[in-house]
Amino acid sequence: MNHTIFALKGTIAYTPVPDKFVFAEESFLVCENEKVKGIWKELPDELKGIRVCDYTGKIIFPGMCDLHMHAPQYAFRGLGMNLENPDWDMWFEKYAFPDEKRYEDCEYAKKAYERLTDDLLKTTTTRCVMFGTLHRQSTEILMDLLEEKGIAAYVGKVNMDRNSIPGLLETTGESLEETKRWLSDCAEKKQYKKCRPMITPRYIPTCTDELLSGLGELAVEKGIPVQSHLSEGLDEMEWVRKLKPEISFYGEGYDRYHMFGDAVPTVMAHCVYSSEEEIALMKKREKLIVAHCPQSNISSSGGIAPVKRYLAEGIRVGLGSDMAGSNTLSLLRAITDAIHVSKARWAFTERGNDPHAKKNVLSLAEAFYLATHGGEGLWDSVGSFEEGYSFDAVVLDDSRIRDYCERSSYERTERLILMSDDRDIEAKFIDGRMVYQRADG
Repeated sequence: MNHTIFALKGTIAYTPVPDKFVFAEESFLVCENEKVKGIWKELPDELKGIRVCDYTGKIIFPGMCDLHMHAPQYAFRGLGMNLENPDWDMWFEKYAFPDEKRYEDCEYAKKAYERLTDDLLKTTTTRCVMFGTLHRQSTEILMDLLEEKGIAAYVGKVNMDRNSIPGLLETTGESLEETKRWLSDCAEKKQYKKCRPMITPRYIPTCTDELLSGLGELAVEKGIPVQSHLSEGLDEMEWVRKLKPEISFYGEGYDRYHMFGDAVPTVMAHCVYSSEEEIALMKKREKLIVAHCPQSNISSSGGIAPVKRYLAEGIRVGLGSDMAGSNTLSLLRAITDAIHVSKARWAFTERGNDPHAKKNVLSLAEAFYLATHGGEGLWDSVGSFEEGYSFDAVVLDDSRIRDYCERSSYERTERLILMSDDRDIEAKFIDGRMVYQRADG
């Protein structure tokens, strides 16, 4: 379906502001020219006669944005989370780097990325921010598949010129030249309408200053967003301090090269242990977005990011799956995990011994807002059903998990977030185009 104007009918749920759901019971959500035109209980006269997809009894969410995902790691999801007393780099040496090396084989890349993109269609994710590998051709295969399937994405050719395994390492010159060639290929491919490139230094331990400088120049010159990792684990941060003793905190290592939200939008994943100085700079850099990855942070025993603090400081925050630091693509699971870790952080670090302390944890509406609005700053007006927003919508069928009582729309939404899976995704629309429909839908 790719009509200029049409409507979805169902119960519509969204969060125009962080702390409140809005529900429109059995109403019409109208799309015109890929944008939300509005919501009506009954279609006005001028809209009567437009095509209506009737999802009566179903719930319609805005599409969600996965702000941090390692696309090549999807192949080994569910592995490596139970290594005995691992050092920081053991998981990379045993799983991440050897698996990413496989993507020098374009045939392997096509098979692996085909599965990832097919499975991604059966989720609530409509937009995503992905790491590829350092292989230019495999990264372009990933972008081709995302474009073909209509998924809106930023994708990065990863840059690494130190501290990797043999066969998964570039010289500084190779890394910069391959990145320039990749950006040229992206510019020449006119079919790229949904998929865009993103400058992607893996993180400071794998990038020399010369490489970071060159990538920063490219980002600023061409106006291309940046993604990387920041303050994820204490052992990682100690490594950064040894490699760059001249900086005061981790983020300064990116900021020196205009890759920290001053010149171009920048997604920094994790930010679990950001110092007061780092938080002050994050707050100052208005184009910086934190990708909160709760399942991954717990799986690695890394800790819990102070998301409520970031929100209070006015720092942009969204959610990421961090595949395969997590084992699922589901942002519904990420919403649930974000709430759970927020409760744990409050209970063990903020409550103290006060039996009457007031909870300061993420609400369901706040976590839903992070999942849906997280892509704002990279894309304009996404994650809501207000007029003029991109028409990204996911239809969910809660009949499989419903009980025998009358439940409110909030309760149905809560249960879908906590209990649904790919079996309950009925249909998905991105920029007004249906990209997925359940076989029995």
